Amino acid sequence: MATDLQPHPTPTAATLRRLILRIGRQTLAFSTVGNDGKVRYEQHPVKSGISMAANLREALNSAPMLGDSYNRVTVMVDTPVLMVPTDLFRDSEQDELYHHAYTHLEQQAVMHFVLADMNAVAVFGIHKDLRTVLVDRYGDVRFMPVAAPVWRHLHQRSFTGTRQKLYAYFHDQHMEVFSFIQNRFRFCNTFEAQNADDALYYLLAAWKQTGLAADQDELHLAGQMPDDGELTEKARQFIKRVYNILPSGEFNRAQVTQIEGMPYDLITYYMKGR
Repeated sequence: MATDLQPHPTPTAATLRRLILRIGRQTLAFSTVGNDGKVRYEQHPVKSGISMAANLREALNSAPMLGDSYNRVTVMVDTPVLMVPTDLFRDSEQDELYHHAYTHLEQQAVMHFVLADMNAVAVFGIHKDLRTVLVDRYGDVRFMPVAAPVWRHLHQRSFTGTRQKLYAYFHDQHMEVFSFIQNRFRFCNTFEAQNADDALYYLLAAWKQTGLAADQDELHLAGQMPDDGELTEKARQFIKRVYNILPSGEFNRAQVTQIEGMPYDLITYYMKGR
């Protein structure tokens, strides 16, 4: 499904120089900036009976946006992440570390993404077949975890005010929970959270583990929360300060925040960079 706010001229290779593909567990989407300066975003239907690599091959053959020429292609991939402190990270050890942590992901090509301002390296994987399709089509491709723009943006936001903060970002039927202490992660984990009760259970466990105060510190929720926001009200029974992060308010109603279906991580990428 293509989403646009206003009609725009047909894009050309000269005007569309950057492509972003977002690959979720069961979703595939791509976006770019048109020659009118506005973001174009398209969700491609995913067939459940075939691999994501096969779905991508079909998209490459049928989606006009993917057939244009680009000088930069970024792939945001939803995949398990192993967060390693910068001073402990070694390139030569990343495969062993990742496969030790995620023993069921043998077919993953392991790579890493440096989060210098948080003194961390995100080690993650992408299926080898999927990576091959992307590299064969575009050559020089940059890969990153989907949550990377959110981590960086909310890390900067964590310096606002004096209260400590716990963040939860909901996407692709799971929840990223994290908090910061100065220039590093205090906590970072991912949980399956398809309903409000499960999400609340994990959030309260993380809240207790990080030693936050129920009457003083803050919980911030972003993304596609389960049960239509029921989580917010349930969390307020235990935590005094619970806030929903809304992209339109967060980014002053910028054009990209008005695009239907665009996830918060991709909005943040366009507004704040990777």
